[in-house]
Amino acid sequence: MAQEKSNDLVPREPIHRITDPVQRFLHVEAASGVLLVVCTAIALILANSAASEWYVELWKTKVGFAFGNFSMMHSLQHWINDGLMAIFFFVVGLEVKREMVIGELRDAKRAALPVAAALGGMIVPAGIYILLQGGTEAARGWGIPMATDIAFVVGCMALLGPRVPHILRVMLLSLAIVDDIGAILVIAIGYTESLNITALLLAFAGLGVVYALGRAGVRSFGIYVILGVLVWFGFHESGVHATLAGVLMGLLTPARSYLSENTISQMFQRADTTLHGGEWVNMQHRSGAVRKFTDSVREVISPLEYLEGTLHPWTAFVIMPIFALANAGVAFTMGDFGEPVAIAIMVGLVIGKPVGILLMSFLTVKLITKTLPEGLTWSSLVGGGFLSGIGFTMALFIAGLALSGPILQTAKVGVLGASLLAAVVGMIVLVRVLPKPEGE
Repeated sequence: MAQEKSNDLVPREPIHRITDPVQRFLHVEAASGVLLVVCTAIALILANSAASEWYVELWKTKVGFAFGNFSMMHSLQHWINDGLMAIFFFVVGLEVKREMVIGELRDAKRAALPVAAALGGMIVPAGIYILLQGGTEAARGWGIPMATDIAFVVGCMALLGPRVPHILRVMLLSLAIVDDIGAILVIAIGYTESLNITALLLAFAGLGVVYALGRAGVRSFGIYVILGVLVWFGFHESGVHATLAGVLMGLLTPARSYLSENTISQMFQRADTTLHGGEWVNMQHRSGAVRKFTDSVREVISPLEYLEGTLHPWTAFVIMPIFALANAGVAFTMGDFGEPVAIAIMVGLVIGKPVGILLMSFLTVKLITKTLPEGLTWSSLVGGGFLSGIGFTMALFIAGLALSGPILQTAKVGVLGASLLAAVVGMIVLVRVLPKPEGE
C-alpha cells in the first residue's frame, strides 16, 4: 500500500486513523474535565447500585511487596492517593515553579492580585467551615473547602470559548496555583499527626542529593527517578504525607534549558551535512549517534518544560480519572445534602470562595494596584470567583486525610454538591456578563 504523505512529512499509517482523533481529543482544553465528570458519574453509579459492595471492596484490596522482614502492604486506594497522586503533585510543583520563575507570580506587583484573591478564597471558606463545625467531630475538615480544582475551571472556561478574556484565564490560573501552594501547606502542617524523624531525614537527604546533582549538571532522568522514589519513601514512612515528595521534587526541577537555540541550530546544520554528504551511509554505530542527537535536541527546552509537557496528559487523563473512580464513589440520599458537614462545605465553597476572592481583590485594588488589570471586570471576576468554588480533586483529597467513616462519606457528598453548584452558577454568571462572540 502506498504511503500517504502528510504536511509534516511523516508517513501516514492505518493506525493514525485511530490515534489522530485521540490526539485531537487530548488537546481539547475541556477534555480532561469531561473525563473527570464521566469517571465521577461511574463511581457514583457503582456506589449506589447493586455493585456497591464490590466497588467498595475493590479499593480495599491489599497490594504491596515484602523484602525480608520489611513489607509494604496497603489498599489499592492508598497506593492511588499516596503513590499515583505524588506524580500529580509533582506536576503541581512544576507549575508552581514555572509561575514563580517565568509566569504571573514572578513580578510582585502583578502577583499581588491573584495572591491576595487566593488567600481570601482560602481563609474565608475555612473560617465559615470552622464557624459551622468548630468543636464537633468534623472540625478537622477545615481544609476541605480551601482548594480549587484547576482542571474543571479550565474546562468550564473552554466551554465558553473566545468569550473568556485572556486576562481572566490568567487570573484564575494564577489564583489556582497559589491555592495549590496553600493546599500543600495545609496538608503538610494541618494533617501530619506524628513524625518519624529518621525517615524524614532520609527524605531530606534525598532532596539534598537531587539539589547537588542538579547544580553539578547531571541530566539523567533515570537517576532522578530513583532519587524521587527514595524521597517519596522517606516521606511516606515519616508521617508527613508522601505526596509532598512530588511537590518538592517539582520545585527542584531546573527551569532553564541546558543548550541554547543557536547550539541546536548548529547541530541541525551538522546533521544535514552528514546526511547529504554521504557520511551517514557508511557511519558505524548510527543508533548511538541518533540517541545523542535526540538527547541534545531535548535539552533546548528546560527539564521543567519538558517534564510538564510530558506528564500533564498522564495526570489529566489517567491519574486524576483513576483518583475520581477510587474516591468520588459515595452512597448517598438527598437528605445527606442537609447534613451539617455537607452544608458547611457547600457554604464554604459556593459562598465563601467568591466572597473571599472578591473581598481581598477589592482591598488589593484599593491599597496596592489601584486598578484591575486591563480587560478584567468586577462582574467577570464574580463569575470566576464562583468557578473557583469547584473543589473536587483537592477537596476530596484533603477530606480523605481529615475525616473517616460516615462523616467522610457526608463530606464527599458536600464536595460533589458544592462543585456542581459552583460550576453551574459560575457559568451562568459568565454567560450573562461576558460579551457574545461576533456574529452571534
